[in-house]
Amino acid sequence: MGKLAFGGRIVRGINDKYIVRLENVHVVYYGETRPAIYDISLKVRYGEFILITGPNGAGKTTLLDTIIGLLKPRKGTIRVLGKNIPEQVFEVRKFISYVPQDFIKKPNEPFLVKDVVALALASFKSTLDDFTEEDWTRVYEVLRLLGIEELAYKPIGKLSGGQQQKVMIARALVRRPKLLLLDEPFSNLDRESRVFMAELFTKLNKDGTTIIMVSHDVSVIPKACNRIIEMKNGKIVNEVILH
Repeated sequence: MGKLAFGGRIVRGINDKYIVRLENVHVVYYGETRPAIYDISLKVRYGEFILITGPNGAGKTTLLDTIIGLLKPRKGTIRVLGKNIPEQVFEVRKFISYVPQDFIKKPNEPFLVKDVVALALASFKSTLDDFTEEDWTRVYEVLRLLGIEELAYKPIGKLSGGQQQKVMIARALVRRPKLLLLDEPFSNLDRESRVFMAELFTKLNKDGTTIIMVSHDVSVIPKACNRIIEMKNGKIVNEVILH
């Protein structure tokens, strides 16, 4: 992947060979009595590419939100990069990027594409004025990687759904994550763009980025995908090992 150097140095927990490890996890939304996900046990090794599929309401997005610490489990344990989640989530988030399913911006959203992508680096800077030439080079490299460099000075709200989706993926990749979480990354893309993105994710994975991708569409499966995990009614019901 050239200068972008995705994946990079692995940050491991002591004696922990898994980048993500969930054991008997239950998550219940506020005001609900039935768990959104329950009895989830999942281990993801460093460098794996996992596809999670299943019908709407299966708990796929809830699982990603739980891994990144947005939801607190009612029961069970979660470790990411060797740290307990959600207690130590802020220690690992700088190594993680998440592309959510709900990303569409309103037409009057004024932020330029280049700034939307650059803001992913905001945790390392006070303002965009503090960005160095190297930082902006990094932003433009990832825009070029996604084939959207010509959109850099356009307001994100004026873009199509597919273009906005590519911008949000660029925003995730500019952080050079060790763990990339993707929730329905093909949802607004045409067939050609889906194939392109699948090839890109395969390259990122081969360069060392661990990827967990949620998608109900299994017509395009990245070649690097190791396992397909099927969820239904909040549980893991099947697992297929590809290689």
